[in-house]
Amino acid sequence: MSKPLNIIFAGTPDFAAQHLAALINSEHNVVAVYCPPDKPAGRGKKLTACATKLLSLEHNLTVEQPVNFKEVSEQEQLAQYHADVMVVVAYGLLLPEIILATPRLGCINVHGSLLPKWRGAAPIQRSLEAGDEKTGVTIMQMDKGLDTGAMILTAECSIEQKDTSASLYEKLAQLGPKALTDTLALMTNNEHQAVSQEDELATYAHKLDKSEAELDWQLPAVELDRKIRAYIPWPVSQFTFSQNNGKQHRIRVWQASIKNIKTTAPIGTIVSADKTGIIVVTSNGGLCLEVLQLPNKKALPVQDVLNGRADWFIAGSLINGFN
Repeated sequence: MSKPLNIIFAGTPDFAAQHLAALINSEHNVVAVYCPPDKPAGRGKKLTACATKLLSLEHNLTVEQPVNFKEVSEQEQLAQYHADVMVVVAYGLLLPEIILATPRLGCINVHGSLLPKWRGAAPIQRSLEAGDEKTGVTIMQMDKGLDTGAMILTAECSIEQKDTSASLYEKLAQLGPKALTDTLALMTNNEHQAVSQEDELATYAHKLDKSEAELDWQLPAVELDRKIRAYIPWPVSQFTFSQNNGKQHRIRVWQASIKNIKTTAPIGTIVSADKTGIIVVTSNGGLCLEVLQLPNKKALPVQDVLNGRADWFIAGSLINGFN
């Protein structure tokens, strides 16, 4: 290959760290790593470094942690690294135009969808929730818009029936680093081509909100199943169980499946509850709850839940606890 590239890397979570690891093991030179300031975490609210910073320190890389790039001094500091390209992966900040234009080859981003589909903060979760058959990663040349830049390279994978956001995240964490290094190889030899996105085909992946986690039994079982898988590991789909004495409990659903049932029972009715699962009537089909987490407990198979709380899930009763 031609002369290795000098790279500034910007990223935050483990997904980003896996891409940084690929760069560390490549022929290229990581001249600096940018990540957010350390944040309080845990009961003691101790300042904690993100995954990208921890990996950087292990490899004695220079770490920069600006709050943003609004200060001229921060912009000048980045310019002093004389980077050929800046690689951005799940950084969490919108970069101003002056930063996008600073590296010789600009800034490129690894995005967890097949653009222009699912621009935005939660592409993995939204693709699962929507029932997409495939997803992937897109390496794009960043511009001032939100995930609107021209596409250099894509890599795709299928979405399986049992995939959750956690498992799909791992798939993309395998695809992304190779797609990134392949892109950098093209850029090194000036062989890369960036293709503009078709804006009319764009969809937006809104950031997840806890309020979305509440299960609505009025939805079809297939949609509820997708939602449950999309919200693992956060915020985790849940429903409210109300005892006859009025006490309410939030119950999380970690695993479920779709069941074809024939019943005239009202939506939200439990039609059966045994060691194989708790089947609830939806607007179309039944949803079999297989792994639940009761308040202040760990997630357990339904068989274990019923051993202690069979009185909460009686066949013929409504899932909210009222008959």
